[in-house]
Amino acid sequence: MNDTRYDILFEPVQIGPVTAPNRFYAVPHATGHGWNQPHGAIALRAMKAEGGWGTVAVQITEIAADTDMANHPMERIWDDSDVPRHEAQVAMIKHHGSLAAIELGHGGMRCRNITTGVPVIGPSALPVLRPEVPLQARAMTLSDIAAFRASHKAAATRAKRAGYDILYVYAAHDISLLSNFLSIRTNQRADEYGGSFENRLRLLREVLQDTLEVADGRCAVALRFSVAEPEAKYGLRHDGEGRDVVTALADIPDLWDVNISGWSQDSASARFTEEGYQLPYTDFVKSVTDKPVVGVGRFTSPDTMVALVKQKRLDLIGAARPSIADPFLPNKIKNGNIDQIRECIGCNVCVSMDSYGLAIRCTQNPTISEEWRSQWHPEAPAISTGSQSHLIIGAGPAGLECALQLMRAGHKVTIADQRSQVGGRVTLESTLPGLQSWSRVKDYRLHQLSAASEVNLYLESAMTVDLVEEFDADTVVVATGASWRKDGVGSTNFDPIDFGSTAVITPDDVMTGQFNNAPTATPTATIVATNIVVYDDDHFYMGSAIAEALAMKAHNVTYITPLPTIATWTDNTLDQPAIVKRLQKLGVTLLPNTHLGADGSFTNALTGQAIEFSDDTVIALVGARTSNDTLYRELQTRGTMKQLHHAGDCLVPGIIQASVYSGHATARMILSSDSPAKRREQVSLGF
Repeated sequence: MNDTRYDILFEPVQIGPVTAPNRFYAVPHATGHGWNQPHGAIALRAMKAEGGWGTVAVQITEIAADTDMANHPMERIWDDSDVPRHEAQVAMIKHHGSLAAIELGHGGMRCRNITTGVPVIGPSALPVLRPEVPLQARAMTLSDIAAFRASHKAAATRAKRAGYDILYVYAAHDISLLSNFLSIRTNQRADEYGGSFENRLRLLREVLQDTLEVADGRCAVALRFSVAEPEAKYGLRHDGEGRDVVTALADIPDLWDVNISGWSQDSASARFTEEGYQLPYTDFVKSVTDKPVVGVGRFTSPDTMVALVKQKRLDLIGAARPSIADPFLPNKIKNGNIDQIRECIGCNVCVSMDSYGLAIRCTQNPTISEEWRSQWHPEAPAISTGSQSHLIIGAGPAGLECALQLMRAGHKVTIADQRSQVGGRVTLESTLPGLQSWSRVKDYRLHQLSAASEVNLYLESAMTVDLVEEFDADTVVVATGASWRKDGVGSTNFDPIDFGSTAVITPDDVMTGQFNNAPTATPTATIVATNIVVYDDDHFYMGSAIAEALAMKAHNVTYITPLPTIATWTDNTLDQPAIVKRLQKLGVTLLPNTHLGADGSFTNALTGQAIEFSDDTVIALVGARTSNDTLYRELQTRGTMKQLHHAGDCLVPGIIQASVYSGHATARMILSSDSPAKRREQVSLGF
């Protein structure tokens, strides 16, 4: 049933010479597949088109060999040999009635050109914008600038021939040669392309005009532009030169796609930002231009989307991460199925995969990047081999996802959990500072399951081997999670440590409230803080989140990690700078490069100096976890189960995304005995 409250979101929008069928705009984002894995990328974007996104855009597409992004798997349109791949992509997107857009880009001083061997180029002779990469950019001559314009124009011509409806000019995220020319930090030229604002803007204006010439009224031209760089010392400001750029170019592009820069700002996680966090920076654009504007901000609420359009803040609702979490978000709103939307939780697992050069994954949507490889559809259950009864032990992310897929296939499902709350680790972890949105992993699945008559959920129901046998299910799935270890074993230490009389706690103790001895503050009370060392040998979010939680309870907290950086993996989720700032603000002492010894002591690895703490110090260990698989092993030994599986952290401890994926994969394996083999992208030897 169509919900008329949201009709405005399904109005067509004129974008230059083309018309978007609705206001849902899947903005460019990396998929991790790149130019050499086209099937995966095409299927992923085609799924968004099928799900109702009126416009589906392709990520940064390298225009030439001098913009090689090396380990970041981008698209390419270097020459005519790339065109057939893009033609196939356009055909799949348009098959579902969507417009197809392509983001043509040159990475400028973010390039490495390691595989092509040509020099990195930029407006000035400076090191590349990755301090850890030992490369410098060569200052472009006027003939280099002319060659760049020609290569961009040639790429636009090829994109037009491939059938794209919208051609992007890219000047965003500090990952663009055009951004480099705009910035006073990277543009130190003294000619007509440097110095004054008009001179620094010249190249962007010229490339826009070149692209409009190529489009020739048959394609729309979009400008993707970061109107502000909030964390950059010499960055653009939305009330300064960022606004000046929009004012100067207001009516040149057919569409403004606006955001903030750098990438860590544009794709900030939910731990540190709320829905719509970019609006204070981008709101002004609609007042400056009459052209349609698309913006992003991890929008998941249909009511917020309607308000943004009615308030004339945006014309099109842009989304990257929400379109990954639920490719069918538009159709669910259109059909009145809002309660079935898988909301993005802003965990940035998708971002981390791209940072690592891999096909993206999603905590909420386990089918992402599996559309072609495994032929998984986010809204279609696996083909069932017949109705069965299933017992799932554990109502955490793996158990709930497994149950949901079995239920959708028409099977009878019983879930038993010894705890008094549903959700397992996501329920516990969502109580930590900034991680509240993670409860959506539980909420979405529980809501779907609670509406099904063929699903029974029993809490405070500890299962034994005898009880499982008595239940006599066709399939038993054990998804009983994992527990944090107290013996010091972690990523850099595989040998258990004897801590003697020192008090040791784990994240489980903190999250379950078993360690919460901070006194209640009153206007006259003196808070006596407990000294706590959080030792992070896990290196993702948990160590910093536990340190933050304990510091907020008035404990004196020292964060120690054996690696050179704080919460190392969060560099890939773009959280690391914000984590460091938050911990510093809370007064947490940060000691990287500090190792835990076999005797429980701490030593700085660079200086060899021992770190001394008082005798009453409590050590919070964040290292490895142990699977809670005792019941599974006992059932396996008994050997009386018709089908027995284990999933999620019970199978192997991992991140929440891996647990959801495991639960999903287990269900599909149960349902389809003839599941197709995983496809592999193969490079054709076409010589």
